[in-house]
Amino acid sequence: MISITEKTLQDLQFPTVLETISDGCNTDIGKEKALQIKPFRDKEELMQALMQTSEYVSSFQNNNAIPNHGFDAISHEIKFLAIEDSFLEVGSFRKIANLSATTNVLLNFLKKFDDYYPNLNARASRVELTKDIITAIDAIVDKYGEIKDNASPALSGIRQNMNLVRGKVNQSFGVALTQYNSLGYLDDIKESFVQNRRVLAVLAMYRRKVKGSILGSSKTGSIAYIEPEATLKYSRELANLEYEEKEEITRILKNLSNAIRPYLPLLIEYQDFLSDIDVVAGKAKYANRINGILPAITDERRLFFREAYHPILYLNNKQKQEVTHPQTIELKQENRIIVISGPNAGGKTISLKTVGLLQLMLQSGILIPVHERSETFLFDRILTDIGDNQSIENHLSTYSYRLKNMNYFLKKCNKKTMFLIDEFGTGSDPELGGALAEIFLEEFYHREAFGIITTHYSNLKILANELPYATNANMMFDEKSLEPMYKLALGQAGSSFTFEVAQKNGIPFGLINRAKKKIEVGKVRFDKTIATLQKERSKLEKTSLNLKEEETRAREESKKMENINTRIQQKLESYQELYDSNQKIIYIGQKIDDIAEKYFNNKNKKELIGEFLKIVEIENSKRKKATPKEVKAKVEKQKEVIAEVQVKVEEIRKEKKEKKLKPVIEKPKPILKVGDRVRMLDGRSVGSIDSIEKNKATVNYGIFTSKVSLDELELVEAVKK
Repeated sequence: MISITEKTLQDLQFPTVLETISDGCNTDIGKEKALQIKPFRDKEELMQALMQTSEYVSSFQNNNAIPNHGFDAISHEIKFLAIEDSFLEVGSFRKIANLSATTNVLLNFLKKFDDYYPNLNARASRVELTKDIITAIDAIVDKYGEIKDNASPALSGIRQNMNLVRGKVNQSFGVALTQYNSLGYLDDIKESFVQNRRVLAVLAMYRRKVKGSILGSSKTGSIAYIEPEATLKYSRELANLEYEEKEEITRILKNLSNAIRPYLPLLIEYQDFLSDIDVVAGKAKYANRINGILPAITDERRLFFREAYHPILYLNNKQKQEVTHPQTIELKQENRIIVISGPNAGGKTISLKTVGLLQLMLQSGILIPVHERSETFLFDRILTDIGDNQSIENHLSTYSYRLKNMNYFLKKCNKKTMFLIDEFGTGSDPELGGALAEIFLEEFYHREAFGIITTHYSNLKILANELPYATNANMMFDEKSLEPMYKLALGQAGSSFTFEVAQKNGIPFGLINRAKKKIEVGKVRFDKTIATLQKERSKLEKTSLNLKEEETRAREESKKMENINTRIQQKLESYQELYDSNQKIIYIGQKIDDIAEKYFNNKNKKELIGEFLKIVEIENSKRKKATPKEVKAKVEKQKEVIAEVQVKVEEIRKEKKEKKLKPVIEKPKPILKVGDRVRMLDGRSVGSIDSIEKNKATVNYGIFTSKVSLDELELVEAVKK
């Protein structure tokens, strides 16, 4: 059972996160719900909440944006409908109709785009979709929140009569106005309205001469407001009709209230659904601001937050346009406790709070600002002891309070617990408090709890080094400027840099030396050793980074060379295939030439056809029937090779043209004879001369023979020389 105390929420500033989320909600109910967010007790409900927020975040980027889900709260209307025989005012019905319409639009949208928002639609599918509420209200109330004239036959008749009477009132008043104005009885303003009735503005001296009812006078008493006698009759009739209208409207509203009352549970559900979506929207907007994502949540006992940001610090620094440094922290079964040490103001507490707050946010259904490859599991409890917790009411000192807190930790701590303790062991004598803190740490360790503590105590650093499944860590400092780097380095304890920081802040060197003499030599040497190791570690890290960069560059160069080599090899293979193909064609051509010469000499068609068929059958026996895909691939490849060859040929021709332009001293051609090893001037294949007839030589290449002009041949020995 997941149980996280209010103290943990306060220690990790969780309410500050909720206030920011609440500001992103559109409705008052949504804002209140956001402030009441608590860690989930059930994993399935938690995963649904996280997935709903993640889906809403995705709507900011895709083209299917979630429609507006703002609404006016109907909590007052819900209370009234729960009272029997009560009825709502006309404006309340317009709010109910708008709420129902907004809900229906959202339900239909989520159903339509279930592929995009499956978890939001799963929440929506629990809500009933109905248009009966909207239909009933729209029949009575118009879009401006007024009762329609045709809401009932009686109301329609009353309003028609009212319009007729108003016409008579205006007509009779106009006659009186013209009459008394012509007599000069009226003031310059002529008329006014008193008690929502039209009156004449009569000069006080003539008020007895105007027949009618005096309804008031001006502040100075110079004007009397009189309703003419001619309009009094119609005014009384209009007043009676207005009363009847009011009574009829009350009857209509009662009937409408009774018609809507059976839907009261559904209206409560509608408001609850829309306010839940409003909270999801608030969490999504917050996630968008802090670059929050949903990391992997596993059953394996491993917490790995890579490049994690403290969300409150991140937003504050973003507003100030300052840099926020991320931290990477890992806790697992083989490394379940981290002891962070180092100087004050180096970021120890922020690192500790970052882990606690992010885990708490995640278990409350809020996305967190970490790298996408981060992962974690769910803790049953997160125990915290952060800050100075003096209690004046309970007469507890800081140390007494911490001991009371440690007692609670000892009762609750187990393998499903994460504890976070800031400045562990402080508040008492360093020797005695440190020893007790060491015992507490050993107890937490043996119970297999996960935890992070910050401390300056050397004995705790040594203990973390000795325990197999615990590790030291330090907040790195620049060894030259002694300025914090806000970077957590695992594997080594950190020095407090007490004397170095004091010297940097202008404390006289003599006083620092006197202070060093006051304490144990061993402790100074130990702290100095840690400081030296920390400086060396910083140098090694820089060297390691440089080496990694060099290695990365070397790998990239190696990959480039491999790619180039592969392409060259492919081209060579293509050229070889083309060369073999051409040699084969030359051989077949030579055979055809021999057959043609025989036919030229003996004119024997039968022998010609037989020889030709023999060649065709020999060549066909060497061929394999290729599939259409292989044929297509071969054709494409040949086209590529031919294109490349053409480019090369053009280059060679260009080179030859350039060579021709240069004066060339011709060497005497050697006399070729039978048996000489020769090759063609523009070829590479070497053969031997079998015979010479006139100006042509028959060259034997082993596989085939070819007749070539003597002018196109050169001696191989001559080339070598």
